[in-house]
Amino acid sequence: MFFNSFHFAVFLPIVFVLYWFVCNKSKATQNFLLIIASYYFYSCWNWHFLFLLIFSTLLDYYTALKIEENELPKYRKFWLWLSISINLGFLGVFKYYNFFAESFASLLHSFGFTVSPITLKLILPVGISFYTFHGLSYIIDIYYKRIKAEKNFVDYSLFVSYFPLLVAGPIERATHLLPQIKVKRSFNFDKAKEGIYQIVWGLVKKVVIADSCANYANEIFNHYPSMNSLSLLLGAVYFAFQIYGDFSGYSDIALGTSKLFGLDLLRNFNYPYFSRDIAEFWRKWHISLSSWFRDYLYIPLGGSKGSKLFQVRNTFIIFVVSGFWHGASWTYVAWGFINAVYFLPLLLLNRNRKNVDDFVLRWNLESVRTLVNILITFCITCLAWIFFRAKSIGDAIGYIQRMFNNLQFKEQYFSIERYNHELIALIVVFVIVEWNNRTKIEPISGKYSALKLSLCLAAILALGVFSDYKEFIYFQF
Repeated sequence: MFFNSFHFAVFLPIVFVLYWFVCNKSKATQNFLLIIASYYFYSCWNWHFLFLLIFSTLLDYYTALKIEENELPKYRKFWLWLSISINLGFLGVFKYYNFFAESFASLLHSFGFTVSPITLKLILPVGISFYTFHGLSYIIDIYYKRIKAEKNFVDYSLFVSYFPLLVAGPIERATHLLPQIKVKRSFNFDKAKEGIYQIVWGLVKKVVIADSCANYANEIFNHYPSMNSLSLLLGAVYFAFQIYGDFSGYSDIALGTSKLFGLDLLRNFNYPYFSRDIAEFWRKWHISLSSWFRDYLYIPLGGSKGSKLFQVRNTFIIFVVSGFWHGASWTYVAWGFINAVYFLPLLLLNRNRKNVDDFVLRWNLESVRTLVNILITFCITCLAWIFFRAKSIGDAIGYIQRMFNNLQFKEQYFSIERYNHELIALIVVFVIVEWNNRTKIEPISGKYSALKLSLCLAAILALGVFSDYKEFIYFQF
């Protein structure tokens, strides 16, 4: 079930009505309904994998209780590593086994050995990377005694399987979501209205921006050997806005949907393309994943303590692992490595925490410097996105080489029967709206909200009819 589908447009109002008018007597009935709705939501992709989700929930629920009831470190550590091993084991088999088998066979082939790798014909369970990380953060927090183990199985099950965040995040923390789940929610009209606005703006990002950009980006990346420099430059920009509109749009819909049920989720994006350096970009892009790796991998590795060499090692580990988390392909590893290289000068010069404050543009030299830094950060981000989008590292290198070697800047007419004019105008309008509203969670509320809502709905209906790119990119992760 997609957020931008007719199925979800029917599903959400039904659950909303049942939640507030039938199951509103207690916290228990509210949570039970949301679990049933979440399991149905997940089953719409492949009901067989629902059992994997339930098993993961049972595993972490039980191991958390065992960790808490044992005071001896060796027993606590045993249950911790049992949960981590099984969770990462499932993730490894479904997501990474074929990649490692084929990569190992290729390595042997380069030394003259012919090996036919044994691969598994497995379908990647949607959302497995996300709900696995939900459970792991909970278990680790229990182990370090940051929180108490949840004894109510229904409450914990909802934390893991809550449908707005189940398949593509944000990656929630038990410290943030569980306390909200454990109390009865009362209807708040203002919060519900804010949620509807955020859902609509998320659909604008997905249907109007991301899906429109996808048509052009796919055309350019799939035929890059025949494209000139202008088209290839635009292709990188189009994909940058495609993945931002797609993923931040999903997050907005998830956060807005959750507000309809009285639950607040973690913010996942904070206008990342207005960042002044790559460190600020990663504080504003996929915030829940970046903070997860910071808290559960970077800091345990030693973080920023120790020598510069030690810090560099930890930084590269974080970025490479983050890239690999996105998918079983060397292109994602390369993308993570490139971002680590971008980050390196800031780390060595102790400038990685320089741009942590908000900024206001004025008519002075400092504002010009800020705009230049934003443009440079966006350009190098687009360059890295080429590796993320390309089918192979060879294709990514070939794309970049042709982009800088072709040096033809004549506009091309694509086989999708259109030029670039309309899309460029659409992106410019979108950037202006984002810029003017970057201090808000979403730009529809406030003055003239009814007019803005009407324009957004009209754009969604006008472009949604012709959209043939329904799936969200991060469903594959």
